[in-house]
Amino acid sequence: MKSKMFEKETFKKEVVENVKYLYRKTMDEASEQEIFQAVSYVVKDVIIDQWLATQQEFDKADPKIVYYMSMEFLMGRALGNNLINLTVYNEVKEALEEMGINLNAIEDQEPDPALGNGGLGRLAACFMESLATLGYPAYGCGIRYHYGMFRQKIENGYQVEEPDNWLQNGYPFELKRPEYNFEVKFGGYVRAEAQPDGRTRFVQEGYQSVKAIPYDMPIVGYNNNVVNTLMIWDAEPMECFELDSFDKGDYHRAIEQQNLAKNLVEVLYPNDNHIAGKELRLKQQYFFVSASLQRAIARFKKNHPDIHMLPEKAVFQMNDTHPTVAVAELMRILLDEEGLEWDDAWNITTKCCAYTNHTIMAEALEKWPIEIFSRLLPRIYQIVEEINRRFVLEIQQKYPGDNHKVEKMAIIYDGQVKMAHLAICAGYSVNGVAALHTEILKKQELKDFYEMFPEKFNNKTNGITQRRFLMHGDPLLADWVTKYVGKDWITDLSRIKRLEFYADDEKVQQEFLNIKYQNKLRLASYIEEHNGIEVNPRSIFDVQVKRLHEYKRQLLNILHVMYLYNELKEHPDMEFIPRTFIFGAKAAAGYRNAKLTIKLINSVADVINNDKSINGKIKVVFIEDYKVSNAEIIFAAADVSEQISTASKEASGTGNMKFMLNGALTIGTMDGANVEMAEEVGKENMFIFGMSSDEVIAHEQKRDYDPMQIFNNDQDVRKVLMQLINGFYSPNDPELFRDLYNSLLNTQCTQYADTYFILADFRSYVEAQKKINAAYADEKEWARKAILNIAASGKFSSDRTIQEYVDDIWHLNKITVTVDDKAE
Repeated sequence: MKSKMFEKETFKKEVVENVKYLYRKTMDEASEQEIFQAVSYVVKDVIIDQWLATQQEFDKADPKIVYYMSMEFLMGRALGNNLINLTVYNEVKEALEEMGINLNAIEDQEPDPALGNGGLGRLAACFMESLATLGYPAYGCGIRYHYGMFRQKIENGYQVEEPDNWLQNGYPFELKRPEYNFEVKFGGYVRAEAQPDGRTRFVQEGYQSVKAIPYDMPIVGYNNNVVNTLMIWDAEPMECFELDSFDKGDYHRAIEQQNLAKNLVEVLYPNDNHIAGKELRLKQQYFFVSASLQRAIARFKKNHPDIHMLPEKAVFQMNDTHPTVAVAELMRILLDEEGLEWDDAWNITTKCCAYTNHTIMAEALEKWPIEIFSRLLPRIYQIVEEINRRFVLEIQQKYPGDNHKVEKMAIIYDGQVKMAHLAICAGYSVNGVAALHTEILKKQELKDFYEMFPEKFNNKTNGITQRRFLMHGDPLLADWVTKYVGKDWITDLSRIKRLEFYADDEKVQQEFLNIKYQNKLRLASYIEEHNGIEVNPRSIFDVQVKRLHEYKRQLLNILHVMYLYNELKEHPDMEFIPRTFIFGAKAAAGYRNAKLTIKLINSVADVINNDKSINGKIKVVFIEDYKVSNAEIIFAAADVSEQISTASKEASGTGNMKFMLNGALTIGTMDGANVEMAEEVGKENMFIFGMSSDEVIAHEQKRDYDPMQIFNNDQDVRKVLMQLINGFYSPNDPELFRDLYNSLLNTQCTQYADTYFILADFRSYVEAQKKINAAYADEKEWARKAILNIAASGKFSSDRTIQEYVDDIWHLNKITVTVDDKAE
């Protein structure tokens, strides 16, 4: 598989030529950003040959293709990952070193593509990489956000949102495909038109529309020539500028189309706590879904005259509720453009659409006010109404006289369109993303649907790609793993289990600890550079990095830090191993309590980090603008992984898997994938605390939990909570954290106080943290546990997850791609 890129001198020559032709500069004059672009275009040149060969194989083999539809793809930087999957990372590094260029510095010039935010988007990225590595045909379908969610700045301890202009220098790993543009329509009205054959044709009129333009990004498989495509859609006006309107003085109309197109692709998840934000979010969802389906069907029709064959050649996997408007849009295309009868169209749709549920919490299952939905998508609403009408009849037939079933299951009810209900009604598969999550869906949130459609429900425990999160993110550990178990783990993570044979070997333990220390030095350097805080690499690096939401309980973590600080102040001679608490998280722009939690973390950090009396025994760090590129450094350095969500609330978690793979020990509740991690490695090699999911659900149903009892009876808890409102951490504004205090105690704040059972689990959490302190004191035993965690991480590869999707849901065939050396 040698190509021109692997010839060192040719590679160096092409980098020099790219700098010359792109920038009219010599290498000495070029900036690191310009050299990054030049190197990337050389790499892209090699990828293009494999990409073309993959497309040619698609045309020849005519395989079934999965279209993975997601509002988010948190891809991370592409250059390093592409070099790894092309198996030339070390060769390129060496060639650049001979040119006096540091590859790590060049990689740092690449922005993280701002196409996603949290675990949902990172999962989609891992899935795309695994699909390519396993050789399965796939397209990712999403939006080319110009500014992503936001770039997070921390100013005076507060989160400040700034535009994340990741495209400002152009992005070398994308390819604009204007020839595949499609019109997407919004608003207007639907006119019914009688046809000579007695049928009715529906025509949307008086609408606004935009032109969807795809930008394709290559997804490179590991060492197999397969390059799949991430198809992200940008929007352009149908007419660039209405000169006629401008000449008549209607300046607003003249630029209306431009504004519609611009707004659609500006940001990920617009703030939807107002009507305009809700409307924009629904428009975004329909925009990328409609464009993706139109392109998929155009591709299918190129070689297949019979639209009834579509389920044999395409499957549309809806990643959470965001893309579930795909059900109605596919029906629209089949009814209005392909001229099918309803039953025919429904039969095709229900064999093509599958749904992944990512949440247990009812409030996260998307619902749209009928007023907004019907106004923005009038034809789609008509179709959803008809789907609902037929579905309600089905419910009534199965449960005669049971109106409660209709209330709980109808797609349209109480003035809302319920997207999860639409997805379950139409999808032939409904999967959860961890064993516990799927069971809770079946027994609690989606119980009625499970009783009606038990055959649809299945579990696919999430996974991560070891090629990014070990091979690229932690190269020292990756090389060490290879030394002991061989290279097979790169494409078959189950092989990493062989490491457990070395867990008791003192030499191996010491090697692991030395690697962990080197990684901690790297993170300490990053923290000093970005935060100006000096942290002790010999301290325990205790890490919680993830999206900031109350159910993930960053608040529990920082309350415990406050408690520990109080303990150290009262008992300065207590046995205590220095601890560095590291946080990283973005809070949604309109999420007040989440943003206040960030402020609290930083306020606590200001007090503790500047208190010389505790001799640096505790440090608190909030890493600004958490993203994939700094996540890789953090995972590699972590000793302790905080996976402390309220039991029954976390669908899966994938950060927990990344920490485990990098040899961190988990402190966590029995929630999400933590349950399966405990099965793989043993609870004795984790630090489990807190109520079980059954206990939490029982308290929620009985509403019998009273946090005031804990506040009244536990003086340590009382002291910590009083510090929220007595100015201890906010002397200039003692009331600053009142809302957090209220959320823990005041029944007026939420449906009932302490919704996420922070105080209920507090003492159990404190005890688990004490066990960490004791365990870390025995470094050999700690190393043994860490090695066992790495060895037990094999199940949690996204390769395994994807193979299960293929076997149980998608039924794809692998392709084999060969690249003609002459083409290269």
